[in-house]
Amino acid sequence: MPPLEVLLAFAVTTAVFAFIPGPAMLYAAARTMAGGRHAGLMAVLGIHLGAYVHIIAAAAGLSALFHAVPVAYTLIKLAGALYLIWLGISMFRRRDSRSDGVSPASPKSARKAFGESVTVEVLNPKTAIFFMAFLPQFVDGNASLPLWAQLAVLGAIVNAIFTFADIVCVLLAGFIMKKLKGSSAAQKLVQRTGGTILVGLGLHVALQRT
Repeated sequence: MPPLEVLLAFAVTTAVFAFIPGPAMLYAAARTMAGGRHAGLMAVLGIHLGAYVHIIAAAAGLSALFHAVPVAYTLIKLAGALYLIWLGISMFRRRDSRSDGVSPASPKSARKAFGESVTVEVLNPKTAIFFMAFLPQFVDGNASLPLWAQLAVLGAIVNAIFTFADIVCVLLAGFIMKKLKGSSAAQKLVQRTGGTILVGLGLHVALQRT
C-alpha cells in the first residue's frame, strides 16, 4: 500500500469530498423526507452497496469503457436521470399515508427505498468516472499488493467515508422531520420538497455534458 503520509492525504481529501453536498447526499435526504429516517438509512445502504459495482469496475479497468465508448456513458447517464425524475414525480403523486393505510416510515417504504437506491447508484456513471479518476492517484506501483487490489481497498475506504457523510445527512433530515411530525401540511410540503430534489437531480444529471 502507499506510504502513511499518502494514505493520510487520501483520507483527508476523501472526507472533504464526502461532506460537500452532492447528488448522493441530496438523494438520501430526499428519501428521508419522503419516507422517514429508516427509509433514508436504507437508501444510504442501497447507495453504499451499489457503489461496490463501480469499485469492482474501476479495479478491473472496466470504467475505462465510458471513456472509450461515449455513447455507453450517455445512455447509462440518461437512464439514471430518467429514473431519478420518475422517482421524484412518484413522490408528488403518492397518496397521503392516512388515505392508503401505509405509513411513510413503514418497512415496505424502507425496502422500496433500498431497492431504488441500489438502482440509482448502479445507473450513475459519474461514480465510475470518479473512482477511475481519483483512486489511481493514490496507488503504489512498487507495493506488494497488485494494483487491482489497491484500487479495491481504497475504493472501499472511499465508500465507507461517503456513507458516513450520507448517514449524518439522513440523521439531520430525520431530526427535522421529527420536529415537523405534528403538522400534516408541513409533512406534505417536505415530501413535495423531496420529490422536487429528485426531479432536480435527474435534470441536472441529464443536462450535464460530462
